[in-house]
Amino acid sequence: MNEIVRKQILAIRDSGRTNMFDTNMMQYIANEYGYYELAVFLEEHHKEYVRFILTGEQ
Repeated sequence: MNEIVRKQILAIRDSGRTNMFDTNMMQYIANEYGYYELAVFLEEHHKEYVRFILTGEQ
């Protein structure tokens, strides 16, 4: 996970718009915000994303 994706995840988390485990909504919001790197990351690296949400590890 690169720094851009990490910042995008945290920005959506801080918005409070969705449960962070609802990856479909995360992708929807990422596209809405123009966070295309995150939308692709969620599709291709689901396990890494969940690990980051659970542990904070990148």
